[in-house]
Amino acid sequence: MRTKRVLICGASGFIGRNLFEHFDSNGYETYGTYLKSRPQVFNPKIIPVDLRDKYKALQIMQGMDIVINAAAMTAGIGVYSEETNAKEFVETNNRINANLVESAHVNRVGHFVFLSCTIMYPSSIVPLKENESDVDRVHPKYSVLAEIKILGEEGCQYFAGMGSTKYTTVRHTNVYGPYDKFDLKHGHVLSATIEKVMTSQNNEIIVWGSGQESRDFLYINDLIEFIRRAVNLQANNFEIFNVGSGKTYSINELVGVIISHSGKELKVIHDLTKPSIETYMNIDAGKAKRLIGWQAKTNLNEGIRKTIEWYKKNHPH
Repeated sequence: MRTKRVLICGASGFIGRNLFEHFDSNGYETYGTYLKSRPQVFNPKIIPVDLRDKYKALQIMQGMDIVINAAAMTAGIGVYSEETNAKEFVETNNRINANLVESAHVNRVGHFVFLSCTIMYPSSIVPLKENESDVDRVHPKYSVLAEIKILGEEGCQYFAGMGSTKYTTVRHTNVYGPYDKFDLKHGHVLSATIEKVMTSQNNEIIVWGSGQESRDFLYINDLIEFIRRAVNLQANNFEIFNVGSGKTYSINELVGVIISHSGKELKVIHDLTKPSIETYMNIDAGKAKRLIGWQAKTNLNEGIRKTIEWYKKNHPH
């Protein structure tokens, strides 16, 4: 049998880079794309491609067996709360998603994986299943991104019914691990908090908001294992899967775990003037276990320990 060809769109980003390294080191003929952010380590199989260009999206996908869409314009709350970015954010992501979803069908790719997220679920203290999303009830600051993801999912479902390509929509929770954006402005809550803790100079850390909101945090290796199982075991042409650890933690609990692995003693100060989104994110990932035998294996304590070990080696201060 010939070696399967895999394309990772957005291979210089956090999730994309981890996916590229996994498939490239596990017997696949692996290729990747990036747009503005060059890979930190040069690899001739990761090339610059503007996936907003439909022709280039069609061309780069020719001959691929598996395509994973990890390409997106992303932002933490520190950036996305600036309304001036909204128009570019929407247009860029919608164009990338539409081009890739259709190109997979046109090129008769074997399997297309769309990295969605859980942003289309309303705040809930009980776990929600895949059919319980509700864009009309999400927090207003999430509504635009939720609509972008739903539009991409609907495209996957449409083309899954048109041909032989299998489509998997991955509604993952907050993913973290090596190569994340450890950046106070662009990073998501976990990576930005690690950066705050590790660079603290005055024995304190400032947390935006009250810290009462809760999130489900998923270690990157668990997401990769889900994708590996999905492309090998998914039976139907289209599926939506919730992919998370199945446990939620408040931001205050998260900060405590990070501090405990940092080697520091820090006082936590809450800045109630900064933006925060006080919602409770709970998902039910039972479908992934039933259909493809997947469930997360890395608990938050272990995942943060591994992430901080990687951070210390790669971000000397």
